[in-house]
Parts: sequence; structure tokens; C-alpha cells
Amino acid sequence: MGRLTRRAFLIGSMLTGAGVLAACSGAGAATGVPVAATSPVVRRLEQQRRVPGQQVVSARLTPRPVEVDLGGRIVSTWAYDDQVPGPLIRARAGDLLRVEVDNQLPAETSVHWHGLALSNDMDGVPGLTQDPIAAEGRFVYEFTVPHAGTYFYHSHSGLQLDRGLYGALIVDDPADPGAYEHEWIVVLDDWLDGTGRTPEDVARELGIGADTSNGDTTTGGMDHDATDMDMGGETMLSPLLGGAGDVRYPHFLLGGRVPEDPMVWTAAPGQRARIRFVNAAADTAFRVALGGHRMTVTHTDGFPVVPQDTDAVLIGMGERVDVLVTLDDGVFPLFAQAEGKTGHGQAVVRTAAGELPPQPRPDQLDRRVLLGTDLAPREYVRLAERDHDLYHSVDMGGTMSPYRWTLGGRAHPASAPLTVNEGQRVRMRMRNMSDMFHPMHLHGHTFALTDTGLRKDTVTIGPMRTVEIEFDTDNPGQWALHCHNAYHQEAGMMTTVSYLA
Repeated sequence: MGRLTRRAFLIGSMLTGAGVLAACSGAGAATGVPVAATSPVVRRLEQQRRVPGQQVVSARLTPRPVEVDLGGRIVSTWAYDDQVPGPLIRARAGDLLRVEVDNQLPAETSVHWHGLALSNDMDGVPGLTQDPIAAEGRFVYEFTVPHAGTYFYHSHSGLQLDRGLYGALIVDDPADPGAYEHEWIVVLDDWLDGTGRTPEDVARELGIGADTSNGDTTTGGMDHDATDMDMGGETMLSPLLGGAGDVRYPHFLLGGRVPEDPMVWTAAPGQRARIRFVNAAADTAFRVALGGHRMTVTHTDGFPVVPQDTDAVLIGMGERVDVLVTLDDGVFPLFAQAEGKTGHGQAVVRTAAGELPPQPRPDQLDRRVLLGTDLAPREYVRLAERDHDLYHSVDMGGTMSPYRWTLGGRAHPASAPLTVNEGQRVRMRMRNMSDMFHPMHLHGHTFALTDTGLRKDTVTIGPMRTVEIEFDTDNPGQWALHCHNAYHQEAGMMTTVSYLA
């Protein structure tokens, strides 16, 4: 995903943009100089998070070129330790996580710990929070894990996320009663690498990197004629999300496998399973259901919600959803429909002998479908009530021809940062002025949706929709704010939340 070194995102440009935003962001404009990731205040805050007797969890990741079996399909790609998804990393809230990355790729790389409000110098955004990890180089990520929940890690360099450089990160809550017999971690992905195209090939086809005048671009809707041309005549639309992606994928994976050779989970009838869904895709939202069952949504983006029963859930890129299911007797498809696209991912849940039905698409996909924004938080995870000190407004826009995606009418690195001071409550309006949906992700913080109080770090915003969020500026540094469609981000839909001191 967005590689800030190549885009030359400099502190000087932060300061230039700060004055622009101060003029348009309302009361309480931030003042001062940027707090860099190397600032003593960043390290001091991390030291405050560490306590005597803190448990240390160590892991090692080796990104490298590999051949992986997606279930009868062997592809050449880049992955962590010869597997897709990468190794599961597991810790408890409050642990010290120490991960050594040994880069055996023929390119620079990085690792971002998606959803964690961690120390800024460990956030893994090259050119902003760290130097990129050079080919044959090493880097040790070491930070205190703040909150329990379902998270994931992935490369934040170029379009490496759209290869195999991602894996699940589970942070356990020591107080969780664990009222279930099984836990299944289900990572969803769209896949094209090693099938005759690479993510970089797709970027060139879309026109990413083509010369434009100065980063300015129209903020109107996308050019559907360009979409039809790029996708070979297939217009990708979702009744719930509008424009449903820019890239046609030959495969959709569930747990790293294609539907023809699926993963199989086994249990006994009547048992309960906690399913942790992670959408690690680059360009695809998924509508997910377990055939013959209803699900109870319990968490989104790591935080508990008021339980809601549903037939299916719709998960945008970068979002995570946890559900509980009481299992029936039989063999059932765990089905992930690529929203607005042709194709699906699939696994099997088995509590008895037998075979799947010949057409396993569950009817549940066409019944009640919950989005992350349909949920409400548990009372004990709501942000404390207070008035906001600072107001920012961000408009999302873009075009397909030229392929440019913007925040505030400008494509990164020309987009101006959103400046804040430590100790503020910030309210931010995000308006989607395009025909595409955008899963917007804020690094280093969780935020609350102002209408419901729902806690998230990634929120999917439909076409011509507006979402307002609030968050507390309690984690100094320079933090990326971007669309989690990897191609939109690479084409410019990115800025920073920039702490000033």
C-alpha cells in the first residue's frame, strides 16, 4: 500500500498544508511543529505503557518470494514464511509484542499492525513512521499491545498487500469467559498474483503513476465508461455499496484456499463457534454467511457490540467482524460472496457425514445483511462524553480516467494533513463525493461514530454518504488516514493526522 518514500511526503509539506487546513477546519485549530515518530514524546509514552512483569511475545516474519498452493493452484507470489495467510500471531492485551522481520524480498518492505493504537514509531508506514526495510535488511517491531480483539498485519509498501503479505493478529482478553467450544479465524482475500498478472501490472493498466499536473483532480463521480473498459465489459455494482471495485480477480480465497479445495472445520451439533472474520482483500468487500444458520455479531474491529442476530454480514476491506454461531447437524458452506463481483470464496463446516449441496450458495446471503455501521457499542467501550475541541472535514472524490483518488480535492502527496494537538477531542466529517465505496482507515486510534458511538478503526462509506467520527488525540505522532482499497490509496486517497507540539 502507499509508499511514502517514493511519494516524497516531507515534514515541510505538512507545515505548508497545516495553514490551509486551519483555515477550513473550524474552531480549535492546532498549532506548533510536527511530532515525528522519532520524537522523545513517542518513546516516553511507550515506556509508560510498559509495566514490571509484562509478558513478552516473540515472533519472526520472513517475507520472501515463494510458490504457494491455493488449493490445487500453484502460484508464485510474495508471502511470509511460505504460507498464505502468514503465521498467526497471538498475544494478550498488555503484552509486549516483539516481531523480527527478515526481509528476503527483492524490494523494500514494511509491516503495519492494522487496528492497533500502538507506538507511532512501530506503525510500519515507510517514509512516515520508519525507514523502509531494505532488501536483505532486518527490523524489529516492539510495542505494547493495547486492546483485545481481532486484528491483522500486512505490508504497507506499494501494492504488496495484494500479494500474500498479510496474516491474522489475535489479541486475547484475559477476562473473556470464552462461552464457545470452537474458534475459527477466517481471512478473506481477492487474488490475482501469479495468475498472469501482478498488482503492479494492474496499477499500470489503471493508469496509476501516469503524469498529472499537480495532484489536483476533480472530486466528482467515477467514469463508468473507463470502468467498463478496464474490466473487460463488466460493471461492478452493489445494491448496498454502489461501485464495488476497480479490479476483476480470478480467485477469491477463504483461509488461503479456493472453493474447489476448501478449508474444512469440524464440530459437533449443538456446539458454539466463534468466527473471527478478517477482510484482507485489496479491492473487494465480501458478503458472508454460513448456510442454514443465523449468526450473532459480537465484535467489530476488535471492540464489543450489542449482540445482533443476522443472516449475513457485509465486510469492507480492512474491517473485522466476530460472530457466534450455534451449529446445526450436517455439512454447511461458509460462503463469502465478492460483493458486486462475479465469484466467491468458500469453506466447509462439518458436524456430520455427507456432502455439500451441488449449488452451495446460501439463501442467507439474500436475507438480512448487517453492515458495520448498523451496529451499536457495548456501553463500557463508549468514548467518555465531552464536547469536541477541533473539527475537520474531509471530502473523498476521484475519477477513473485519469485514475486519481483524492482527499480534500487533492491526491497524495499534495493532500494537506489534518493537524491536531495532544489532549483534544476531534470530530471529523468524511463525505464520500464519488460513486465508489471507500473503507476509510485511521492508524493509531480507534474512533467512535458520532450517531451511535460504535468504536471502529475502519469504516466503509457508501457513495454520496457522510459519516462523522470522533476520537481522542492521546497517541502522538504522524498517523496515516487512507482508503483501504489498495489501488485507491496508491492513486492518492491518503493523508495524515499530524500531531503538533
